Amino acid sequence: MFAQQPVRIAIAGLSHGHVHWVFNREGKNDIEIVGIYEEDEALAKKFQENYDLDPSLFYTDLDEMLKKTKPEAVSAFGAISEHLPVVEAAAPKGIHVMVEKPLAFDYDEALKIGKLAKQHNINVITNFETSWYSSNQYVGKLLQDGKLGAVRKVWVNDGHEGPKEIGVGEDFLGILVDPEKNGAGALVDFGCYGANLITWLMKGEKPVSVTAITNQNKPEIYKNVDDEATIILQYPKAQCVIQASWNWPFSRKDMTVYGTKGFATAKDATTVIERLDAKSSEEIKSLEPRPEPYADPFSYLAAVVQEKIDPSEGLYGLPINLTVAQILDAAIRSAQTGKTIVLSEE
Repeated sequence: MFAQQPVRIAIAGLSHGHVHWVFNREGKNDIEIVGIYEEDEALAKKFQENYDLDPSLFYTDLDEMLKKTKPEAVSAFGAISEHLPVVEAAAPKGIHVMVEKPLAFDYDEALKIGKLAKQHNINVITNFETSWYSSNQYVGKLLQDGKLGAVRKVWVNDGHEGPKEIGVGEDFLGILVDPEKNGAGALVDFGCYGANLITWLMKGEKPVSVTAITNQNKPEIYKNVDDEATIILQYPKAQCVIQASWNWPFSRKDMTVYGTKGFATAKDATTVIERLDAKSSEEIKSLEPRPEPYADPFSYLAAVVQEKIDPSEGLYGLPINLTVAQILDAAIRSAQTGKTIVLSEE
């Protein structure tokens, strides 16, 4: 049997800090980078020199790159506001797309992406680090198997000390502090993780209402966007709280699910704390990392293109991430107006 050829992928944008992942995958040959689009020639030159890349890979015109290199998939690493233009360029050519989280912060743009994906029969997937966590999968399985009972409350905490404080690159910081490019600050940057996980746990159900409160604890650093956000999602019989912050003392991505029988906390990528009934004590579970291709977004993208994985029901999938965009859109409006947004009335 012949070995499967690497999936031909193109990179659209280099300003997003997560793009470095694709150039640091030594020993993996499941993808081949055939083109890189970046309008900022100084930024492109920096990547060319840092990673010793062939100058012929680089283009300053997205459509030209896609036509000349004929990739099977394109991975978008620009601002969130640039996701729709990438899909608009790729979809009519039958090219699959992976974007960095979230899919969109504007629900109308998300719907346009969904329409293009359906019309041209492509996959549009959204990469979240928390999709790689075996702990989240374990807690999801506990819920699915009825061991936690029915969901009553979920807490998701995500963030770090702040993008400037942790030293993200100048280009990436420029995206994160621009509401036109990022939608908001911590609310979008880290609120999207909770919206993604909760929508998955709730099997795609949309919340009845969305309430968000934001603050600028560090206006001298983040004068145009929030650095602190709390989002409350109300469901018919459950309340879910997302705490997104650029003010944590250190980086965290954790989730606790409380059911009618017990609770479980995904403490980090491979640690779960569970208590499944009133008579038992808390137990700590140490898990193995998720197997390939689930531990690497580019391996996952390759498997989707090769039709080894159907992403539609998972954390990467379009149905869940359309709802994530709707939640973020409502949360931004709630924070701006000081009112609860009732989705069932929209």
